[in-house]
Formats: sequence, structure tokens, C-alpha cells
Amino acid sequence: MIDRRTFGKGLGLVAGGAAASAAGLPDASAAAPSPAPGGRTSFTTLKQIRAGLLDVGYAETGPAHGPVVICLHGWPYDIHSFVDVAPALAAKGYRVIVPYLRGHGTTRFLSARTFRNAQQSVIALDVIALMDALGIEKAVLAGFDWGSRTADIVAALWPERCKALVSVSGYLVTDREANLRPLPPKAEHAWWYQYYFATERGRLAMEDERKRHDLARLVWDTVSPTWGFDDATFERTAAAFRNPDYAAIVVHNYRWRLSLADGERRYDGLEKRLDARPVITAPTIVLDADRDPFTALSDASYRDRFTGAYEYRLLKGIGHNVPQEAPAAFAQAVTDADHF
Repeated sequence: MIDRRTFGKGLGLVAGGAAASAAGLPDASAAAPSPAPGGRTSFTTLKQIRAGLLDVGYAETGPAHGPVVICLHGWPYDIHSFVDVAPALAAKGYRVIVPYLRGHGTTRFLSARTFRNAQQSVIALDVIALMDALGIEKAVLAGFDWGSRTADIVAALWPERCKALVSVSGYLVTDREANLRPLPPKAEHAWWYQYYFATERGRLAMEDERKRHDLARLVWDTVSPTWGFDDATFERTAAAFRNPDYAAIVVHNYRWRLSLADGERRYDGLEKRLDARPVITAPTIVLDADRDPFTALSDASYRDRFTGAYEYRLLKGIGHNVPQEAPAAFAQAVTDADHF
């Protein structure tokens, strides 16, 4: 999920639209739709393609020659986070690609010998490889959670591949040095699963299908307190957790962020560039959700990282899974960023 350094509510930040107004930021709460889902339950077209180290599973909708939007999910989620966003964008003429990240759904490693690495730069490289495999030179990138981080990294390191950006929770490039410094206890409390995954008990729980299912459901209930999703909605996503590499990818991701697991040396150059917190020049809309326990309700800590056209929007009454809880607002942000 999002980086520890961006956690704000536990640090005493003021909640609600008043916080954005006080900071001189636009409050998009009036435009936020109901948290109720749009009614779709699946994608009509699912595909596979070899890209880089992976055989990537992805959903695709919209005209084949339309401008491309790539939607990126987070943890513990999957492509169904965009089940209402994708057709809304397709109706506006976009070709929408929604891939399963490595370790999720039908995405598989091509070789059993490949290290199950989930450091931030390799997930971004997966997106570049997918674009290359599909013959996509440039796309609008839109994501939340791991997907925001990945989209931010692509936009920062390969700006020529990113036409525009929608990033839930802002600039999420992981700062591992900052992650070594403790937060106040109230803030640390929200990251219980991160510390759990750092232990052998947590690893074993993730390898147990029932325990990881129940853990993910607890996270959903906790971070989306106003979203009235039903059991079937969760189960559609939970099917993606049965990927044979799921536990290894999730555990490595969180351990790597806390400097408890090594990445691969061949990616050291990319990580060094990310350590410098590179700016993002692509037109960007940042979405924050005021019922997300990880949202700072302000872009003060990262506003200077976005140097192109930019807008911050606060969604009231919405939790962490923004594209599935507020698909109309998310889809609108994509089209608006594309037309800055």
C-alpha cells in the first residue's frame, strides 16, 4: 500500500474538505460520486502477452486505435478495481489496458529461475515491457496504491512514455532511507500488516490461502470504511491472490521497502535515480480520499515533485480503493489530465 512517509492522519492532520481549503487547494468533494459501485462485475476481454520477464494477463476495452490509458491496481486488489472505470473511458474513445501486476491473477513469470522481486523499479519496468510488447509508445497512466507508485516511476524515469498521469495519494516513490525513521505510534499502528510481513509468521500466513484471504478482507474493511461492497465483489478480486507467486511478491515488496530484503544489483542504477526523488513533468491530477486512513489530505510534502500542469482533488466520503469506490471521479480525472 502507500509509503509510510506519506501517512498523515495519525500525525494530527485535519480531516475533511476544510483541510484542503485552508491550504488553498481545490476541494473536489462536491463532485465525488456515491461510493456505490457502478454495477459491472467483470471484463469482457481478457488477454495474455509475453512482456519482459512475464506472461502478462490483462483486460482490454475500447477502440483498438484509440489513445491509450493504462490503469494500475494496488495491494490487496486486482484489475477489478477498474471494472467501472475502464468502460467509462472506452465510451470516450480510449483504448484501456488493465494489467495484473506481477504475482497477481493470470500474470506469470516466464522462468521458474527468475527471482520473485517486487522492488519498485522492476514493477515499473514491467509496465514499460508491456507497452513495448503491445506497440504502445505513450499512454496516460492512472493508478492507486502500488499502481500510483508504479505510474509515478514510469512518469519520472521514462517521461517520453507518459502522456499524462492520475496518481491517487500523490508522489509515492519509495524513500527507503526515510522509511528507516519511526513515525509516532498512532501512525505506525495503521501499518501493522507491513510489520507482520516482516516476520516469519507473516510470511507463512501469506502462503496459507485462507489466512491471506482473510487478511486481505480485513484490510478492505479497514481502509474503505464507507464502501458498501458485498462478499461477491471481494471474492472476484480474491481469486487473483491464488497466483503461485502472490505470497513471494507481496512479502518481498514490503520487506524491501523497510530495507529487510535485498533487490537485484542490476536495478541499482534505477533505484539510485529514484532516491533523488526525480520530478514528474507530465500533466498530473492527484486524487486524495478523505476516508482513506493513509491519506495526508494535503500535497504539501510532494507538490514540488510535479513540475507540469497539475491539479489536486480531494474526494469526500471515499476510502482507499478510489477507482472502484468512485469510478466516475477517477475516470473524469483521467480525461481531464489528458486534456490539460
